[in-house]
Amino acid sequence: MHLNTFNRETKQYKLLKEPPHWQGANSMDTGIDDNEIKMPDTEEDGIVFHGSNRGRVAIFIDGSNLFYTALQLGIEIDYAKLLYCLTNGSRLLRAFFYTGVDRANEKQQGFLLWMRRNGYRVVTKDLIQLPDGSRKANLDVEIAVDMMNLAPYYDTAVLVSGDGDLAYAVNAVSYQGVRVEVVSVRSMTSDSLIDVADCFIDLDNLKEKIQKDVNTTYNYRSLSNSGLL
Repeated sequence: MHLNTFNRETKQYKLLKEPPHWQGANSMDTGIDDNEIKMPDTEEDGIVFHGSNRGRVAIFIDGSNLFYTALQLGIEIDYAKLLYCLTNGSRLLRAFFYTGVDRANEKQQGFLLWMRRNGYRVVTKDLIQLPDGSRKANLDVEIAVDMMNLAPYYDTAVLVSGDGDLAYAVNAVSYQGVRVEVVSVRSMTSDSLIDVADCFIDLDNLKEKIQKDVNTTYNYRSLSNSGLL
């Protein structure tokens, strides 16, 4: 069995004769005979995820960061389309969505219920009031811990965030043999995060694939009737 490993300096995949010790039964035979396959840092044609080289995928979405990214792009995101696009036929281990919550906001709670029922593992933290009157919840620690704890069980991490505070966690999982794809808008992505990732994908190239149709709505019952939250 042969596996691909990414060389960050040459930006190439090379075949390994033996799988990494942690990969075990999750290893895949890609069926690729070439000794080296040239891989780009970014893609411009919208076909950005190469399923045959990704192995098992784990997705980590910084919900707040993605919200502001969507505002920058001028779109509303269809999260079913987003999950389909990020997975792109690869074997999905987990898709995490991290966000701050207002427990009194029934519309938000209903949206998160829809997310849980449609393929996402939702991780939340209560919003806190800041001195300037704004409210915020920082989930960088939760994202970093989950990325590192699950690293033995996935081959590719898809990090949907431009936050440079996550660069250390990305670098740490890379040293465990994980390929890391960072997905965000270039103007909102830290150089330090791009520098430690194996691949950067600009969401601007994907917006037509992930934006919500005008008539699309998230169908969920009123929480007062669901009894689940």
